[in-house]
Amino acid sequence: MFGLETGFGEFFSYWGYPVMVVIGIVLIYLGISKKMEPLLLVPIGLGVILVNLPWPGGGLMSYAVPVGAEHQIVPYHVYVQDYGMTGGIPEGLLAKIFYYGLTWEIIPPMIFLGLGAMTDFSPVIANPKTLILGAGAQFGVYLAMILALLIVPHLGIGGAAAIGIIGGADGPTSIYLANRLKPEILGPVAVAAYTYMALVPIIQPPIIKLLTTKKQRKIYMKPQLREVSTREKIIFPIMAAIIIILLVPASAPLVGSFMFGNLLLASGVTDRLAKTASSSFIDILTILLGIAVGGQMVAQIFLQGQTLAIFGLGVVAFMASTAFGVILAQIMNLVSKTPINPMIGAAGVSAVPMASRVVQRMGQKENPRNFLLMHAMGPNIAGVIGTAVAAGVFISLLG
Repeated sequence: MFGLETGFGEFFSYWGYPVMVVIGIVLIYLGISKKMEPLLLVPIGLGVILVNLPWPGGGLMSYAVPVGAEHQIVPYHVYVQDYGMTGGIPEGLLAKIFYYGLTWEIIPPMIFLGLGAMTDFSPVIANPKTLILGAGAQFGVYLAMILALLIVPHLGIGGAAAIGIIGGADGPTSIYLANRLKPEILGPVAVAAYTYMALVPIIQPPIIKLLTTKKQRKIYMKPQLREVSTREKIIFPIMAAIIIILLVPASAPLVGSFMFGNLLLASGVTDRLAKTASSSFIDILTILLGIAVGGQMVAQIFLQGQTLAIFGLGVVAFMASTAFGVILAQIMNLVSKTPINPMIGAAGVSAVPMASRVVQRMGQKENPRNFLLMHAMGPNIAGVIGTAVAAGVFISLLG
């Protein structure tokens, strides 16, 4: 009787619920103790715990679905498996946050706005060729997409694209694309993307060392880039938005928001807006994003073989993006008049500024004179733009 009156009866009726609660606790531990993307892993971890504390017939991710002339409340996994995530009305709290924030595609573009307000485009403007390195790192996205088609063909080409985009190491873009093309795997894709972003300092150094010699890692690059004028900083986001969106219209929500946020920063007359966008605004969105992503990790959906496949393919995508960036930098070095340290190619993934910091630390370790941070920030910013464009291409072709 006690178990039926409380949630214990439902909780222990399926082994997956306790397992997912443990996973949620582990995510919170990694965020707090190991400081691995704590701003996201902590709310995601708590979301995982909350959504796997069910009660009969509902839960925080429950939906009301039409049954005849009335509506019936069903758990999220039933809504996904039996109704294909269509025709329902969000009933639970997390379902409402997910539905109105992610399904309506509000939160990811708004996070891009905040990121734009936090990002100085000067390294890209001062050294435009670094845009090529950001584009080169996207090869990992397409490699993982092809592998996904071979390994988990039942997810279709949309699911493969959503898995491949993990290689860009851009959480909001991964969420945006997965929600468009394969919302059933949004939870695993989002958690994989943010997990590998947090593991940048662990994953990237061995790959960089494997693909470079000690002599190459010692290549000195002058720390001082040319001075970028305020006019250039203002013109760049406007022109970039126009050109990119005309080329790939489906990238408009992400690219447009990113450039708008940067324009607020660069204009010099909207400091209040830029400060709000880069602080309290993005913090609120991050809380909602984390809790909504965690809400997708319902035991019946998450504890499947395809989830392990997504995590495995995600790390392959991320490692390949890192590798292709380094290789492209080495190729560019063959024709460049000034030496390029090939390590900066690894920063072509979208993990800003973590990837740049990894390159900076490795560069100074090999050559104490080296200060590669600003050089690496160029490919890093280009990687954000490149991943958003790749998502736009996928949506144009598959959405």
